[in-house]
This record gives sequence, structure tokens and C-alpha cells, in this order.
Amino acid sequence: MLDGRRLADQAARRVGARAVAMGTSALPVDSHLTPSPRYAAIGKRFGLTMREQLTCGFHVHVAVSSDAEGVAVLDRIRPWLPVLLALSSNSPFWMGEETGYASYRYQVWGRWPSAGAYDVFGSPGEYHRIVESLIGSGVVLDSGMVYFDARLSDHYPTVEVRVADVCMDAGHAVVIAALVRALVETASRDWRRGAAPSPAETGLLRVAMWSASRFGIGGSGLVDPILGAPRSPRAAVATLLSHVASALDHAGDRELVESGLERILAEGTGADRQRRVLRLSGGLRAVVMDAAELTNRGSAPSSAPTAA
Repeated sequence: MLDGRRLADQAARRVGARAVAMGTSALPVDSHLTPSPRYAAIGKRFGLTMREQLTCGFHVHVAVSSDAEGVAVLDRIRPWLPVLLALSSNSPFWMGEETGYASYRYQVWGRWPSAGAYDVFGSPGEYHRIVESLIGSGVVLDSGMVYFDARLSDHYPTVEVRVADVCMDAGHAVVIAALVRALVETASRDWRRGAAPSPAETGLLRVAMWSASRFGIGGSGLVDPILGAPRSPRAAVATLLSHVASALDHAGDRELVESGLERILAEGTGADRQRRVLRLSGGLRAVVMDAAELTNRGSAPSSAPTAA
């Protein structure tokens, strides 16, 4: 991961730019479409939504043995996705503006008609029926535009979890990836032993995702989508850890994840860091340069960042 980030930054420097792991651009920028027939068709249909789709998410793929296992996993990880979004939040600014959100990327992404939280599918047949009905509506152009918060990959034998912002700190990304793998493993085990998915209502799940996007790990902004009640970030993370503890142990990831989560809770997410740098420096260019240095360096120091 670090090698890839450094290679991207080296390539960017050769054309006078920098590689920056941010969920949205803090500075105003102009957009353009990649010249392809598919993107041209999407741009024609969705207009400004397409032109403003300047976001960077962190999609984690975990292998599954079949569509049956994959859909069973999708049905069982739903209540935990808001916690992943909150922990990864890294997009508080949009085109030069403070948004008030920890993950404004999630709000921008939510403009797409096929994006967001999903119902329990129950079977591969029902999953594929819903995908086909979205395409058949004539609004969604193809299966690649089915933007559920988690979905079956079109290209790989995987479940693709799509809720996280790209993480500025590579250490945060490792924690998110390990949690996703543990969630998938736990969900698969539950399915194999016949445990039913949580009955979390999709409406409450949408509220929980919004709250995670708005507040990140700040205050008591998380909502438990099963109980429909506020939850402190630390309590939500503790419940998630308990839920996936066996899978973390099996993978040898428990110490790494526990220490990484403690650091995120103590020091904040990428969104928190961006706002700290703005307070110290007074300028969004300093926010971007600090993010570029951290993207290339890989991990933040324990102390608060200084102005770039």
C-alpha cells in the first residue's frame, strides 16, 4: 500500500501535482470526464451529478465461494457499515467550503439513484432480480452503476464493501480492511450455522449512515440501526470488536486492529486532522499539502499536525 502511494505521488510530481488521499477536494477544482462512451452516456443522463462526482472512496473486496455466500454476507453486515464510515471519515471540505460533515463524500455519492443502504435480499435470486429491475428501469445504465453500500463484485468472486472514505493515514486503511475481512468472515460463519440476519430496518440504516457521515467519531453522533438509538463512537466500536473478535483472532489481526482503533478514537480520523490543520494554518492549501505529505509518508505522528 505504501509503495503504491509513493509511486502515485512520484508520478504526480512529474507533472507538477501531488497524490493526496482525501475523500473530496478541499480546494475548488474544475472537472472533466474521462473520454469513454460509457462515461459520456452517464454524463448525458445525470448531468451535474456526474460532473461533480469528484470523490475518492475506499472499496474493500473480500473473497466468497459463491453468490449464495456473498448475498448471505451482504444481508448480515448491514448494521455495521455506519461504524466503518465513521472510522474512515476524511472529507469535511467541498470545493473550498466547510461542509459540517465528517464524510461529505458519502453525501455526494448519495445523489445517485442506486446508491446507499439496501434491504435484506434473502437469496442470490432476489439480489439479481433487484439488480436487473434497476437496469430495466432505464435509469441505471448497467450493473456497474448499482451503487449499494456493499454489493457483489461484477468482476471478481468477492463481496465489495464501498462505504469508507479513502483514508489519509495508511494505518487507518489497514484497520478498515481488517475489520471488513473480519465482518465478512463472521457473517459467513453465522450464515453457515443458520443464524438469521439482523432485522435492522433500511430506513433506520439510512439514518445511521447519515449520522456517521455527519459526525464521524465525534460526540454521540452514531445511531444504532438495530435499536434506533444514539450510541457513542467508543461504545459502537467496542460492540463491533466483540462481534468480530473470533474472526480477528483467526486472522491474527486482533492486536493490530485494537491498537489501530484506539489510535483513531484518541487522535481522530482524517476529517479531524484536516480541520486541525485548518485551525492551525488558516488555509485550505495547507490542509492539502499536509494531506499530501501524510499520503506519501504513510502514518501520522502521535502529536497534533503542524501547519504545512
